[in-house]
Amino acid sequence: MDHRPRESRSMGKKAAKKAPQRQSTTTVTGEIPVVGAREDCPCGSGRRYKACHGREASHAVQELVHRPFEGLSGEADWVALRELVPAATVPLTLAARVAGTAEGDVPSVTLATVLPLAWPALRRADGSILLGLQTQSSSGDLSRDLADALELALATEPGSPVPARRTVPGGRRLQDLLDTTAAFEPTVHAGFEFWLEDAETATGEVAASLERANASAIPTEKLASVDAAYWCGTPDKNHLRWVMTVPEEQLLDALARLNAAGEASLGADTRLVGSFRAHGLTVPVWDLPLAMTAADCEKPAAEFGERLAAVLADTTPLTAEERRARANLVNRQVTLN
Repeated sequence: MDHRPRESRSMGKKAAKKAPQRQSTTTVTGEIPVVGAREDCPCGSGRRYKACHGREASHAVQELVHRPFEGLSGEADWVALRELVPAATVPLTLAARVAGTAEGDVPSVTLATVLPLAWPALRRADGSILLGLQTQSSSGDLSRDLADALELALATEPGSPVPARRTVPGGRRLQDLLDTTAAFEPTVHAGFEFWLEDAETATGEVAASLERANASAIPTEKLASVDAAYWCGTPDKNHLRWVMTVPEEQLLDALARLNAAGEASLGADTRLVGSFRAHGLTVPVWDLPLAMTAADCEKPAAEFGERLAAVLADTTPLTAEERRARANLVNRQVTLN
């Protein structure tokens, strides 16, 4: 976001009529930088940016990429960390063409669910980089926004945060900057002390932000028996939220078959209550009793995964009861992005 002040509107209508007519076009070469919508366009046309080259930038912002993490290793976990998990980190591996060949030229890069003061990224004093995932998107492509923050971090002096800015249209995406074959292995944390090398030394705004974040974090654990499933605890009940890469229509059919057959639960007093739709993937959600821990979910989740795999292979038309179960699931589906 451009935080610079808007230009003055003090010129009245009469004065505006007497102002000299601006030149309509100016031929320029090279890339046109992004500026505030009401500022003069850097191309020299004399028009405001939003009425000139900003039109193209505005069009780019509106083009929504529904699966921004498609093609990255661990796509389902990317979605979970973006939308569901309060505190987690993942080591990232830069692509060879980005990292360079000299050993000393390759900084350590760690993905973090969120950073203090909602920074897009942070270059630590030792040169390592923290990249924030739960940041505001300035375009329709979250992968491009994150890549832009990562490139800024690579060019930032150590010991400095990366400020938010409007993503430059046409820039590179995470798929261009990261090694897409490297394992994506999240570590879920109880709090946000990972922000700092020594959390006990935090002061000022960062310390206050750390305290607020820790106070609001919902206890969350990642299951080991299945992919991209996360247990979370709330005061009233616990939940299991499982991000799946199965195409939505196929998955809903399968869940409906299991629900109609009474095989969609994870055990006594558990219930499949619906699903989220997030970044092109579907996230089934189960209500769990307060006494059911993440460890208690491991075996039932693995068994459900086996039942789901078997029913996904069923291509016969849904029965009337299964269609009712499917309609009920669709009615309770929520889109997160």
